[in-house]
Amino acid sequence: MNELYHLLLRTERERNLYEQARELAARFHERAAWHDKYGEFPFANFLDLKQAGFLSLTVPKQYGGEEISLYEFLLVQETIAQGDGATALSLGWHLGILLSLAVTKKWPEPVFARICREVVEKKVLLNSAHSEKATGSPARGGKPETTAEFLNGRWVISGRKTFASLAPALDYFIISATIEATGEIGNFLVPKTASGLTIEKTWNTLGMRATRSDDIFLDNVEVEEEALVEIIGTPKAGQPAQGWLLHIPACYLGIAIAARNEAIRFAKAYQPNSLPHPIAEVPEVQRKIAQMDIQLMNVRHFMYAIADQWDRYPEKRAEMKEELAAVKYTATNTAVNVVDLAMRIVGGQSLFADNPLQRYYRDVRAGLHNPPADDITVSIVAKRALQ
Repeated sequence: MNELYHLLLRTERERNLYEQARELAARFHERAAWHDKYGEFPFANFLDLKQAGFLSLTVPKQYGGEEISLYEFLLVQETIAQGDGATALSLGWHLGILLSLAVTKKWPEPVFARICREVVEKKVLLNSAHSEKATGSPARGGKPETTAEFLNGRWVISGRKTFASLAPALDYFIISATIEATGEIGNFLVPKTASGLTIEKTWNTLGMRATRSDDIFLDNVEVEEEALVEIIGTPKAGQPAQGWLLHIPACYLGIAIAARNEAIRFAKAYQPNSLPHPIAEVPEVQRKIAQMDIQLMNVRHFMYAIADQWDRYPEKRAEMKEELAAVKYTATNTAVNVVDLAMRIVGGQSLFADNPLQRYYRDVRAGLHNPPADDITVSIVAKRALQ
């Protein structure tokens, strides 16, 4: 058993999920450099995921899904990210939203049931599109400039969204908009086929290029009354914390593990003519390898322990906001450190465009900008301590 997973795979089902994900990750690794170079969405990877039944992993069993736990979800995410981080992050948004909706039951049951069955039977993909240039991340409380007006029995939505991951591959967009009549913020389920919805290819970034998080332009897009699936209000006391967002740290830890593995492979194989042995036997190289593994042990056991708590004790979920945020904070910063150590082991060769380490270096930094941001985490943890 892989030494990084010998303590984490507790059941036969977890082992099977891990092995399936590892097989998929190996395929994705072969394609990752091309998708990154050209900034193209990994459609072939998602075809493999669909055929493997991975799109319905978090769909409740009553609708035909696997209903995997948060812990199992993180195992899948972390493993797939070792093959291609952009694919893992993209899959995580889809699976995470379904997991969240199953837990919170925020949508009308008939709508959620229909979407779940479409995911199982038609392999549809969905993701939210909330960010806007003027508001930044929704986590900071900005009100959408995208508007929704109810006219003649239908909603008419107009606006522009940014950072819409999976945009070219989505079947449904969850669009946040300000309802003109009331000033409330609503989430609207909008099919990609809706007239007036267009995708603008704007995603030209340093890292996570293959997520194709393009802009969505909505020009008087009309949807049925039932498309309003949720009114977003002030979080209520006792509301479960968003455990599903742990898919983010799991993804970036997977990228860090890939960098760690590449550095160890290189250290075992590379022998400069100044040494009678590979650099893996050099004490300073061994020190850096140990640093990588100790940091990964620390944060991964933290992440999986919190996920296990979230799974086991639903009644405690409302009190886990700070722990969940702290996992993301420690995981993404640790991932950056681990990739840096890996590149220090490999040296200048890690900078070449055909070396996967330079992609890991670029991709892993994107995690710092996923929610919640470090300053928000520091603030909420400090406030709880000082109360």
